[in-house]
Amino acid sequence: MILLFCGLSGAGKTTLAKAVATELTALGIKIEIIDGDEYRLEICKDLGYSRNDRCENIRRLGFIASRFSAQGIVTIISAINPYDDVRRELVEKYDHVNIVHIDCPVSSLIERDTKGLYKRALLPQGHPDKLLNLTGINDRFDVPYDADLYINTSQNTIQQSSSLLLYYILNNLHPVEKASNKMIDNF
Repeated sequence: MILLFCGLSGAGKTTLAKAVATELTALGIKIEIIDGDEYRLEICKDLGYSRNDRCENIRRLGFIASRFSAQGIVTIISAINPYDDVRRELVEKYDHVNIVHIDCPVSSLIERDTKGLYKRALLPQGHPDKLLNLTGINDRFDVPYDADLYINTSQNTIQQSSSLLLYYILNNLHPVEKASNKMIDNF
């Protein structure tokens, strides 16, 4: 199973991935998180933030995820993943890809602004520190029209959100993952 997260910066993708990973590990289920920020520092450091580079980034992450998933490891791609056509491409190319929309209103994200990105994106034109390509502010985000799972982190706590995701995962594990994790078909 590949869980293809998508959502704006600060929506809680990494926080949610880590929370559910802890719960799955406690249940004896193998899980791997492919965090977009971490992979950009190593495997995707040659890529910028143009549309083409963002698409290539997701394609690379999708390929890596497919290798983990083929071994029966539940795999989460935690990245902004802004373009619907690339998400659809991964759904068609790899087995058991599930789109998970991690949503939060921009107004809440501006308040959270954990990385200071929204502050920089909202600076006046011409300011030397202005961020020109923040998804959802001055760059496009295609809202998934048919996500397999929708979680709104402004309406749910981290615990509620991780419970929704955990329930979804346990109820949608593929037989290979159940066998790999020695799961009993209880869910």
